[in-house]
Amino acid sequence: MSRDAQLLFADHVGRFYARQYGFPPMAGRLLGFLFVCDPPQQTIDELAEALLASRSAITGAVKLLESYRMARRTRPAGERVDRVSLDPASQQPQNFDSAVHQEHAVLFREGLALLADAPPERRAPLEEMVALAEFLSERLPALLEEWHAHRDELRASGRLPSADG
Repeated sequence: MSRDAQLLFADHVGRFYARQYGFPPMAGRLLGFLFVCDPPQQTIDELAEALLASRSAITGAVKLLESYRMARRTRPAGERVDRVSLDPASQQPQNFDSAVHQEHAVLFREGLALLADAPPERRAPLEEMVALAEFLSERLPALLEEWHAHRDELRASGRLPSADG
């Protein structure tokens, strides 16, 4: 794969993560590059050179991705620099924690209490958010189980690599 193709992919990922999740573009570009770079572990200097960015921009992007468990730094024995790679946790389903949605429902109910005497059309947005949060809280654990079963079937058939490699 050419370096230009890698950079184009990294730019596409950067724009997607900026638009969808509010990431700084460099963090999304770095994430995209980590998915396709060879070798899969890169130093800050190598990443800066490859992505045509400053070391400080890469370091900031690495810190952000580490906070989301999307990237990690390691330092092999005998080396004096960290290597950055995808965090294996990044390939696990995210945002399936029903407790987060239960907390959302509690927060939205608090808002509904403030609007107890308001007309139905004023309460409607919060009522819908409570209903959505409760729905997600109830459904996500089952959906996660379905995904694990489906992933295991894909691995057993050889369409996905095994968890070991």
